[in-house]
Amino acid sequence: MPVTKPWISIRPRRSPVSFRVDRRVPVVLVALVAMALLSLVFNVSQGEYPVPPLEVVKTILGLPANPDYEFVINTLRLPRALVALLVGMGLATAGTVLQGLTRNPLAAPEIIGINSGASLVAVASIVLLPQVPVGWLPVAAFLGGLGAAIAIYLLAWNQGSSPVRLILVGVGLTALTGACTSLMITFGNIYNVSQALVWLTGSVYGRSWEHLWPLLPWLIVFMPLSLVLARDLDTLNLGDHLAQGLGSRVEWMRGLLLVCVVALAGASVANAGTIGFIGLMAPHLARQLVGPSHAGLIPVAALVGACIVELADLTGRLLFAPIELPCGVITAVIGAPYFLWLLYRNRDR
Repeated sequence: MPVTKPWISIRPRRSPVSFRVDRRVPVVLVALVAMALLSLVFNVSQGEYPVPPLEVVKTILGLPANPDYEFVINTLRLPRALVALLVGMGLATAGTVLQGLTRNPLAAPEIIGINSGASLVAVASIVLLPQVPVGWLPVAAFLGGLGAAIAIYLLAWNQGSSPVRLILVGVGLTALTGACTSLMITFGNIYNVSQALVWLTGSVYGRSWEHLWPLLPWLIVFMPLSLVLARDLDTLNLGDHLAQGLGSRVEWMRGLLLVCVVALAGASVANAGTIGFIGLMAPHLARQLVGPSHAGLIPVAALVGACIVELADLTGRLLFAPIELPCGVITAVIGAPYFLWLLYRNRDR
């Protein structure tokens, strides 16, 4: 009787890169893509001026539709909804790679201090250098996140980096950068400070095409790179000595993966502020769906994160309408108890 393999191999034509993924991955990906698209359409259709979902689809696809809806959809709502999807993908991918890189289920960019470092430099750009164009904000956030990541890695290193040490150093660095951020907000210009405060809560409010285009290159480059490095990430999970025995350049791969984490988290934070716990929740939920292999885990987690941020933005808009809650508030309400539960579950590790 033939035995059905629990995984399938994928190797693009004329490519040296191959992937081995769980058989559940294609079905889960299709379901999550459908969910993400539905949540985007429903998010665009809701608001003070409701638009039928069918008209939203027609307008987005360029089909004949009611011209009265075009400005509301294409100018006011669609870029915001797209930014929410892309930010969720970026934060979730960064969290997935970081958890694999540290072999720590509690690691996430927002918990160990990478997001706070990115936020510090981004807020400094908003408050102290308001004349800097929006397109440079992801670069500033990337530099801040990179500095935070290097500091955490060096401070947590003691012949290895234990999960508990990484968390403690990250919490301490988050407190320090948060204090510096508060200091700038206290003494900054009131107009620039008000912009920074809205941004710090984690929100896609007011996002336009001007914010979307600077985000795209970072995701286009570093999300595929993370996927290409998925096999190396699986190898690193076996431990440094075994990974070296299998021919992996451990420190080189670790540094490259860390750059991917910082780039994705920094670009996402620069565009939507500190939307917390996406990098923590999405990888865990994705792991329950498709298992631990990163070739399937990374794209599934990215789509899970996209759906979470999109639905959080929709919930924040509708829950107390016409007052809008930032999507970062919604994710924090869900994510904080989830983090405590994970901390309790992993208390003996």
